[in-house]
Amino acid sequence: MRKPLIAANWKMYKTPDESLAFLREFLPLVKDHTRDDIAIFPTMSSLAYVIGACKDHHVDVGAQTMHWLNEGPYTGQTSPTMLASIGCDHILLGHSERRIYANETDDMVNWKLKAALAHGLVPIVCVGESLEKRQSGLTEAVLRWQISCALNGIKASIPCSITIAYEPVWAIGTGSSATPAQVGEAHQIIRREVAARLGQECADDTRVIYGGSVKPDNIATFMAEEEIDGALVGGASLDPHSFADIVRYKEL
Repeated sequence: MRKPLIAANWKMYKTPDESLAFLREFLPLVKDHTRDDIAIFPTMSSLAYVIGACKDHHVDVGAQTMHWLNEGPYTGQTSPTMLASIGCDHILLGHSERRIYANETDDMVNWKLKAALAHGLVPIVCVGESLEKRQSGLTEAVLRWQISCALNGIKASIPCSITIAYEPVWAIGTGSSATPAQVGEAHQIIRREVAARLGQECADDTRVIYGGSVKPDNIATFMAEEEIDGALVGGASLDPHSFADIVRYKEL
């Protein structure tokens, strides 16, 4: 059984004070929740504050990106060594906004994934197709390519510490989510590619979660789909009560 993961990607929102104010409201709302794993990905400026606030709670904390090297003359970058040193335990890799706005390539995602695993960080690797690619019937080709590149040179391990997040670019921040059936089909493609690269046992153990306009009123429908192992939530995770409602969804 794969334990579901509900994660919050705060993107470029919330100062440290705003992050702590969120947690003061959110943490009591989920203090007894054990059905799902919970993770929060704050801005880099808030990361250490959020790690400290969540230390005695069952909420993991991750960074939204990192460099793949431990140190060097790379102004503005943060290394995996630095993240591990402050108690960061998760890392978000290859989000479409990083690929689009920061020119993050498939090779970079692979290098970062290797670095994350070497430093004990739990990686969430984001993949997903654009609307143009979907309309052209290239969803499977895009997903297989992104997964194969990300897992290049990665060795299988059980339990598998890699989570894959399917985030169709056309459903991120648009208010238009994919249907559970569309997501389930994409997750099957992803899992088959993981099996081809790392073996069926590892594929069966890998969590594949969905991100793309997930809200309190649609999370239960997504989670009822067998292939969906959780959600990576954007805008709806910025409000503590909204995100708590998503975490505590009632199973259909």
